Amino acid sequence: MPQEVYQHTFPNGLTLLAERMAHVRSAALNFLVPAGCAYDPPEQLGIASVLSDLITRGAGDFDSRALTLALDSLGLDRDESVGALHMRFWGATLARNLPAALEIYADILRRPHLPADEIDPVKALALQDLQSLEDEPRQKALLELRRRHYPAPLGRDRRGTEEGINRLNARALHTHYERLFRPQGTILSVAGNIEWESLRDQVGRLFGDWEAADVPALKIGTAPGKRTHLSKETTQTHIGIAYASVPIGQPDYYAAMGAVNVLSGGMSARLFTEVREKRGLCYAVWASYQTFKDRAGVICYAGTTNERAQETLDVTLGELQRLQAGIELEEVERVQAGLKSSLIMQEESTSARAGSLASDWYYLGRVRTFDEIQSAINALSPESIVSHLRRCPPGDFTIVTLGPKALRLRKDFTAKNAKAAK
Repeated sequence: MPQEVYQHTFPNGLTLLAERMAHVRSAALNFLVPAGCAYDPPEQLGIASVLSDLITRGAGDFDSRALTLALDSLGLDRDESVGALHMRFWGATLARNLPAALEIYADILRRPHLPADEIDPVKALALQDLQSLEDEPRQKALLELRRRHYPAPLGRDRRGTEEGINRLNARALHTHYERLFRPQGTILSVAGNIEWESLRDQVGRLFGDWEAADVPALKIGTAPGKRTHLSKETTQTHIGIAYASVPIGQPDYYAAMGAVNVLSGGMSARLFTEVREKRGLCYAVWASYQTFKDRAGVICYAGTTNERAQETLDVTLGELQRLQAGIELEEVERVQAGLKSSLIMQEESTSARAGSLASDWYYLGRVRTFDEIQSAINALSPESIVSHLRRCPPGDFTIVTLGPKALRLRKDFTAKNAKAAK
């Protein structure tokens, strides 16, 4: 069945994307607003997370309780989240309830109350979320890894800081909302059993007169540093490793994805097999790919006992650098099977399709077809992946460890790191 994908950009800059999925009875909506934590003022870190909670506590003609009831009465499975660059509003419901859901989200995005009497409870929840990191050493190590690997403000944590959250007041939150919540750069994607013409007309009515304004430019700084140790008396050591890759849209993108999946695409992947199964070094080990428009990275994690932490770091770095020495055909076939399985499951999920529409449009300015993606997956080979790895070898590692004892980087890795950085 051919895909039915539609796109329309309104004069004020809002982009509407839709995919009709006639075989389902549901629909999902997905708003990406360029208001992520990278836009937090330096003295108000955490304001995006506080705003993402406060913004749903009353909007339009609804007070906080009435708004919650209105959304629940539609059977809406929903979420609000904050990433580095976007604030995301997501919801899924029966297709017949989509028009009513859009009416409510127009109020949330355009006419939020941001009630002053709700600010302190929201700030208290944000502080609890921040403080909970002390009980999650793995997450704390990975957040520090991102902060050190990516240039500021791209590596920021959405939770912000205690000082930043405590500084927030009604005026600061209203100012931040007015500065960032504009149609320019905002993407609304919808997938499900929808009719395009009526959807486009409704969105035009709800958002067409939303006043346009340019998205504030981000000032990209420098990454803080390549290596650090967070000292904490724990029974485990947490190891985070990051290195540069190619961003989505580049010719090597699918080869880069293939390489990461050779490392960490299931229980037969290299990291799981070599680091955990053969040597029993750690209880958890994985790698994942993360992208921005102009840069990308591979994030790796291993959690192990303190006694075996140094060996775990050495073996994991060795596996990363061994990739370019050669990849077997059966590894590529496993990667292809996994990627195709994910693609097929995505075809059947309205939520996944709505997310992919918005992601493709943001990164590429177009929506990839299933055939295009499948062809690229089919084209993967040991030679194409190794060729990519020789052009963009794992190296110049950012390394963060958390535990009672700092680890050392072997001299041979240090030399390769320096060579990769040149």
